[in-house]
This record gives sequence, C-alpha cells and structure tokens, in this order.
Amino acid sequence: MGVLMSRRQTVEKVQKVSLAVSAFKDGLRAEGGGTRRGTLEQAVQEGEEEVSAGPSQTEESSAAKAAKAAWERLRDGRGVEPEEFDRANRFTPPAFIRPKRELHDDEPLDISLEQREQVVNDEMCEICEVWTAESLFPCRICSRVYHDGCLRRMGYLQNDSAVEMTETAHTETGWSCYYCDNLNLLLTEEEMYSLMETLQHCKIIPETCLTLDDFLHYKHLVHKQQFEQPMTEVQEEQATLQFSALDPDKKGHIEWHDFLFHESIQLLQKLRPQNALLRLLTAKERERARAAFLALDQDSDGFVGEGECRRARHTWFRKHQKEAPSCSVSISHVGPMSESSPASSGSGKSQEKTLPATEREEARPVDWPGFLRENVVYILAARPNSTALHLQPPA
Repeated sequence: MGVLMSRRQTVEKVQKVSLAVSAFKDGLRAEGGGTRRGTLEQAVQEGEEEVSAGPSQTEESSAAKAAKAAWERLRDGRGVEPEEFDRANRFTPPAFIRPKRELHDDEPLDISLEQREQVVNDEMCEICEVWTAESLFPCRICSRVYHDGCLRRMGYLQNDSAVEMTETAHTETGWSCYYCDNLNLLLTEEEMYSLMETLQHCKIIPETCLTLDDFLHYKHLVHKQQFEQPMTEVQEEQATLQFSALDPDKKGHIEWHDFLFHESIQLLQKLRPQNALLRLLTAKERERARAAFLALDQDSDGFVGEGECRRARHTWFRKHQKEAPSCSVSISHVGPMSESSPASSGSGKSQEKTLPATEREEARPVDWPGFLRENVVYILAARPNSTALHLQPPA
C-alpha cells in the first residue's frame, strides 16, 4: 500500500487532494444536496475535529491536516500514498468511483453450470491504452491488462509487489490489479460511511498497524455496540483465530490494509444478501468456481457433499503454492482440489476416518447454486494479493 510521505510531500499532496475533494463535494451536492448528513464528506470533517486537541497550535494544525488526509484516503479507497515518484513521468492515479446498489441486486441470479463463459483479456493497457503484446500483465480477477512500467509510474508497483506481479501474473496463481486487490472499493458510499463511523467510534487510527490487543479491543467494542452484550469466550477465540489468519508471517501485528479489507468483507457479508454478492463475481471467478465444482462432482450428478463444500471454503485462499506439488486439476489458487488428487487424498481420508460428523456431512448433497451461495463471500475475500486470509472460514 506504499509508505508515508515526508512533510514537504504531505503539503504538496494535501494541496492536490483538496482539489479532488472539492470536485467530490460538488458531485455530492449535485446528486443529493450538499446539506444532507450522513455522507463520507461529513465523516472526514468529523475525523479532523476529533484530533484537533494537540499540545500546541502548530502541532494541532499538523495533526489535523494529517488526520484529514488519512480519512480522505480512506474514503476514496486509495490507502497510503506512495512516497517515491518519478515526478517528470508521473501518472495521475484514477479517481475511484464507489458502486451504487440497484433495485434488482437482491433478486435471484441464475448462473448456469453448463453454460461456460469465454473469458478474454483486454488488448490494451488499462493505463496508457497502448498494445504491446506479451509485455502486458493480466489481472486474475477482471479482464484488465497492464504494463509494469505504467503501474510503477502510478505508484502501484514497489519492491516486493513488483516482483510478485512479474512472477505470478502469467501463472495459475495470478495477480490482482489495484482495482480488484482493494476489497474496500466494493463498498458503496453509504456502506463506507458506516464503516468509517464505526472506526471513529472505536478510536481506530487509519493507516496504522493493529496488535492482537488492539484487534480484540476493537472487536469487543463493535460486538457490544451491535448486540448490547459482551463477547463470549468462544467468540473471542474466533477473533483471535481471525487475527492469526490476518498475520500469516507471525509478526505480532496486522497491516492496515489487511485490517481494512477484513472489515470491508465483513460488512458486505453483514449488509448484503448472497444474491447481491453473487453479482459482484467476475467472469473469471465464475469460471474458476465452475471448475472447482466439476472437479468435486466426481459422479457428475450435479451435487457435491456438504463436507466437500465446507472444505472448499478454505481452499479459495491457496494463492501461494510454490512448495506444493503440481495437481492435475487446473483450479489454481481459488479452487478446491479433487479428492483423488495427490495433494488432498491423504488429509481428506484421514479427516473422514477421525470425524464421524464429516461422514454425515458428505451425505447431505449441495447443488451448484448452493455451492456458489455458500462460497461467494470467500471467493471475494480471496481477491487481494496479500497472503493474509481476510475472512477466516469456520472450522
């Protein structure tokens, strides 16, 4: 997500951002009236007011500006702005437009299992709109393609992210572009305001890392606010497991963007029905889901076992399999392996022997629509390039 800017660059960036904010405010006024409450614009202003109690006037002004810029980046879905740019050849990052809910979004959606979709990538770079054949890097979620040089000039490829993109973009693992990598961009303006209001109420500072104590304290406050009762020990254990899933490298803290993505997908799961979530899937994700279901449906009767469906929720997050043996089933990072594949046969059979409940689950059939509904939120949560699990499936 980049690094923090220097003081000089902060001033320059705030001046530039103020122009974009003004345009954003004008758009809101034209669309729904500039005086209405409950907008992201108001949340940014409130965030600035909350941090205006500094020890001196100079520090107060500096803290207020920094907080305002942070809340604006959060509202706009940009994350932390990168520090190092080639100013002479700099590209202007795009203005992200948050989606809007449509009246028919909650209606049932028919996604056929038999009717396969032909997925074709774009021919020209999304940024410069120039075609240069094999030097274009495709996104594994959408149809967009990019030049690595264009991504660097926009500040979206730095250090490890550049290496990861070049190593995985043309493999089955794949690479997510900056649109698809950011789960926060799936939220509407109203949903984003709700999330920002919760973060402010719980005193979460944007663009900072969270320790386990910070994460549990936040979860306790949110649960208390929503249900008016404290979390149980079981719920606290689940939150601790989620923290571990967000900290796969065991650093003792979770990065801000991983926390933000986790909260974004949690909010989507809470506010939107499964039919609305299904509309968020791209053609590539639907095709991978079909491949996963067909690989599990060994007898081709249109059903898979409940246990297989449950285990599939864990395997959507297999993004980095450098040490894993190759599998004959081409499902990539977002599909469960076939029960007959070398990488899954041993563990799957051992679970069936030791857990009688699993055998009973296998007897409960799940059809294709049910498989999609039960897995859609985990498919969406697997979009980011980060190795963190942004939504830990239940055991």
